Amino acid sequence: MTARIIDGKQVAAEVRAEVAARAAALAARGRVPGLAVVLVGDDPASAVYVRNKAKAAREAGVRAFDHVLPASTSQGELMALVARLNADSAVDGILVQLPLPSSLDARPVLEAIDPAKDVDGFHADNVGRLWSGMPRLVPCTPLGVMRLLAHEGANLRGASAVVVGRSNLVGKPMAALLLAADATVTICHSRTADLAARVAGADVLVAAIGRAELIRGAWIKPGATVIDVGMNRVGGKLVGDVEFAAAAERAAAITPVPGGVGPMTIAMLLSNTLDAAERRASG
Repeated sequence: MTARIIDGKQVAAEVRAEVAARAAALAARGRVPGLAVVLVGDDPASAVYVRNKAKAAREAGVRAFDHVLPASTSQGELMALVARLNADSAVDGILVQLPLPSSLDARPVLEAIDPAKDVDGFHADNVGRLWSGMPRLVPCTPLGVMRLLAHEGANLRGASAVVVGRSNLVGKPMAALLLAADATVTICHSRTADLAARVAGADVLVAAIGRAELIRGAWIKPGATVIDVGMNRVGGKLVGDVEFAAAAERAAAITPVPGGVGPMTIAMLLSNTLDAAERRASG
């Protein structure tokens, strides 16, 4: 058996087209949605990612406000910028690109963002709402995974779902979303005993632990759906957290790296921005 390859680029393009239509409808009512992206320092990967976000926003009809600050920016200066963006009626979504320089503490910055503008879904208020079954703005990567699973027609109700990774950015919110979809969820991590056995029982596997090909293809349950969030650079190329070729021989469907989950993250960021803008427009 050879798995279907889940085309994240295609699904992301569908989401971005939906966002563009929603943005046009909102603009016709006199409101252009706005996304503020804050980059501190000169990390090359972050700079590329921020440029891609701004470009995608503009292509979708979302006004992008870029704030590029030097690495010498103080905690107070960054907090003051967040306060100004919170108060700016033209800004519907605020994103502070992580990681911040080591001289800055990210947590108080993220907590200072208005939860209604927190399009990354990292604010404690939004985390609590997600786990309470009242989601407002949800972290973009897990939300993108759910969209991919829906695109595949994955039946999550009663399914055994295994999430490998427990980060606040992906693993924990991923588990919450799968649980809300009536899956039976197991969260695994670097201290999990007999990871192979846990993975072998998964109807749906989401790998998000950040270790290249940690999950061996032989562990995959035949017919499983495999979503690989990992992106690791090995020998000059990108590989996921799953041993792709061997896993594709057992899975029913699998995401590639790159081209799987990655494109979904920016697409869902734009979708979250429209969610925030539409709520503010109707509020």
